[in-house]
Amino acid sequence: MAKLSDTQSILLSIASQRENGSLLPLPASIKPSGGTAKAIAALLKRGLTEERETSDADAVHRTDGDVRYGVFLTAAGAGAIGVEPSGSANSAVGDAATSAPSITAASASKRPTKTAAVLALLSRPGGATLPELIEVTGWLPHTTRAALTGLRKKGHDIDRSKRDGATCYRIAEQA
Repeated sequence: MAKLSDTQSILLSIASQRENGSLLPLPASIKPSGGTAKAIAALLKRGLTEERETSDADAVHRTDGDVRYGVFLTAAGAGAIGVEPSGSANSAVGDAATSAPSITAASASKRPTKTAAVLALLSRPGGATLPELIEVTGWLPHTTRAALTGLRKKGHDIDRSKRDGATCYRIAEQA
């Protein structure tokens, strides 16, 4: 998987959510002077985005005479952020300007998160001990306890009890 800066990740993510796959206009969360030119150049160099002719004034990255070029997400760029193009965006050069890639989230191919694994363990009737949670996640004890605190802040009612002399955590039954 490609290493991306925060700015590059945001640009690719925004482009994947747009119907035409354009990186421009910039989202409000990114300042135009915040290194975006360097990030876009790096994405172009790595093949995660491509320049193509555009008629959309908001999507213009540069002009060459009368021709306006925009920067658009490629299949490789979509793959770098974990989304999957649903069409063939690069079937032909002529088609690329008229049919932009349609991108959908690849939720079925996502691997389960560690937080989901923690929630699954806590949902068991007997709950889970701290060593069990550490073994599944690979986190340090203080990180695991912090995750439990985070789940409480998100609204999960986590009960604490003793099992065989060890503290056991489980999600409380909903009334």
